[in-house]
Amino acid sequence: MNTDTVRPAVTELRLSAFKTHRGVTLPLTRLTLLSGESGSGKSSALQAYEILARLGSGEPLARAVGEVAGSPAACVPAGARPDEQGRRGFRIGCTVDGPAGPVSLDLAVQAEPELRIVGERLTGGGETLLTTALTDPNRPTVQAAWHTAGTTPVTRAPLPDDRLGTSLLPLRVAGKTEGQRLVLAAAEQVVVALRSTFVCDPRPEVMRGVGTGGTGGAGQDGGCGADGAGGAGRGAGARRSGRGAGSGGGPGKPGGAGGTAGAWGARKRMGSGGGEAGSWGHDAEGSRGEGRLRSSCDNLPAVLERTSQECARRHAVLVAAVREACAGPVEGLRAVPRQAGGTGHGAADAAGVAGPAGSSGPQGGAVGVRAVLDRGALGELPVEQLGDGELRFLALALVLLTGPEVLAMDPVGEVPSAHQQMTVMADGMDRCMDPRQARELVSLALRMTDRGHVRLLGTVRDPSVAEGLPGVQVLHLGV
Repeated sequence: MNTDTVRPAVTELRLSAFKTHRGVTLPLTRLTLLSGESGSGKSSALQAYEILARLGSGEPLARAVGEVAGSPAACVPAGARPDEQGRRGFRIGCTVDGPAGPVSLDLAVQAEPELRIVGERLTGGGETLLTTALTDPNRPTVQAAWHTAGTTPVTRAPLPDDRLGTSLLPLRVAGKTEGQRLVLAAAEQVVVALRSTFVCDPRPEVMRGVGTGGTGGAGQDGGCGADGAGGAGRGAGARRSGRGAGSGGGPGKPGGAGGTAGAWGARKRMGSGGGEAGSWGHDAEGSRGEGRLRSSCDNLPAVLERTSQECARRHAVLVAAVREACAGPVEGLRAVPRQAGGTGHGAADAAGVAGPAGSSGPQGGAVGVRAVLDRGALGELPVEQLGDGELRFLALALVLLTGPEVLAMDPVGEVPSAHQQMTVMADGMDRCMDPRQARELVSLALRMTDRGHVRLLGTVRDPSVAEGLPGVQVLHLGV
């Protein structure tokens, strides 16, 4: 049962019947890019993964499907005909590798006339570990049976039809027999991998149109409030946040210094010598009240203020990457106080970019922060004046260089961070970018994923941005 994969990771996505996909299996490596013509199913593949991730995080089925696809009917394959009872649905699944070996999860979801999980199957170690089936359409439950391998080979009990049964097994299985322990190990492996997901969709129009308060702010627009991020409310444009934990430590090259700095979100510091320092996971001092990056990245300045203070070496890697992607000189990147009444940094304040509800500070004084590029002799440039491609590059690079405590996601706190790795999902990864910017971003992602703490699943319009980069898997859909 042991494999070389210590940290659980989704290594295969199955789209048995989902939107435009039928009988499709996608192998996933540490860095997988999906390409294809418009309508080939790139985005829908990521949506299927996100639905699984949300279910693995404990979300009810209606919310998982609604937040991702809008409606259950939108997930049903085109042309699928209802049966005699008017039922239509979709089927998705995945394989997760880890300490328990390959574990497969497959779901059958009824979308119409009523949304419910009508079948679930968890297999691993040569055993069927869990099966569920809808036996009474009038009850909001399914009949579940899980592997016991004791005096009673199988345990049967009802489970709710709107939750992932695999995520509920730790609450129902005692772990007294070898079979039960196998079930628990497999279920934990799947849940950890699915929860360790951050969906990133930087939205330049929101990053420009909505200012952000300083760290710890909360209010109507939510200083850190995206799905349990610690603040009140949601920021405008924060459509959804990923779930899970983790980020990777990538090889830093700032100023010619060797070694790797600890990822943001960990308070450990690097000593005077080279080598790695810090964990990629949790902040022992607690940082729930500080800025955590939302999916839309609309609160980037507040997060940048935090990360630049927590890890100078990793911040230098970010600055070096931005320097390669942006037009004109880039000598630094930092957060500065935003002044009320337009008395702050000239052009951006004059443009009327205001701080959100929940920003702190006395009237007429500093109100939150804004991010600026240091252009050397050319002065400072507020990042909201960058082009769309430059803004998206900055946000995605920041995500690739962060830890779970910096992202608006639900860390898997019960599992040591060394046993986790995060999957970043980026639909339209090269959107708004020129080929040079997109290739620089893929190169940065490759350096980070090589460390083994972070994975990336993205979609690109131009697969040539990955040509000649070893370790990047490009899957062409619709061929």
